[in-house]
Amino acid sequence: MAAKLSGVRERILAQASGLFYREGIRAVSADKIIAAADTTKVTFYRHFRSKDDLVMAYLQEQSARMRAWAADLDPDPCTGLLRFAEATGSQACEAGFRGCPFINAAAEYTDPDHPVRAVVSEHRAWLHSLVTGRLQQLGAADAGRLADQLLMLRDGAMVHGHVGDGTAVGPALAAAGKALVLPHLATPAP
Repeated sequence: MAAKLSGVRERILAQASGLFYREGIRAVSADKIIAAADTTKVTFYRHFRSKDDLVMAYLQEQSARMRAWAADLDPDPCTGLLRFAEATGSQACEAGFRGCPFINAAAEYTDPDHPVRAVVSEHRAWLHSLVTGRLQQLGAADAGRLADQLLMLRDGAMVHGHVGDGTAVGPALAAAGKALVLPHLATPAP
């Protein structure tokens, strides 16, 4: 019975994830998700007390996927950062790309104290930590500030991929990242 309930929860989450990403979180009603998941309101609310709980689960799932992907990045800090930039560029070129789900959620949930924003902040703190750690491994001076700058580039690349031509995002992001990082290294990376 527990597996069946878990399957229903996952089906609701899968349908909601696709709808949230394609149409926007606020534009998608709970009723639309319930219909898409072919379930009932009672079942929906048994798994998610509110739509906001579902939004948080959606973002947590997106974060878990990115963390799993990042765990497989090349352990070499320079190569890992370059692969990260390439992956961002590849993602921005995909059909149906609508930008970063975390940036999108932050834009829709403007109250910084809202629980959805807490999930966004947690993910962004992890992402900052990932980049900062790689920069520290490279010996970059002021790695935290440099990570801020690289993440601003990444965020801009995600937006550009959504509203502009995403085909040049990967190479442009890697080149801009190198231009920022190289002056901060005692021994220049390749």
